[in-house]
Amino acid sequence: MTDAVIIARGERNDRAYVPDLPGCMATGKTREDTTRVMRDAIAFHRQGLKADGLPIPEPTTRAESIEAT
Repeated sequence: MTDAVIIARGERNDRAYVPDLPGCMATGKTREDTTRVMRDAIAFHRQGLKADGLPIPEPTTRAESIEAT
């Protein structure tokens, strides 16, 4: 399963979230750190949903970089 992850740079770190998994967020000092932590956060979030007997949402969000002029 592949999820769209939104990563934004803040003043001191990167922050990320998964639109299709509300509440699934992560931060890191670098993009690489944030990506690594986000992978773990997604797995943990899905395990929690499964343990609670809740459905795991199918990814529906797509992310694209669009250059506007």
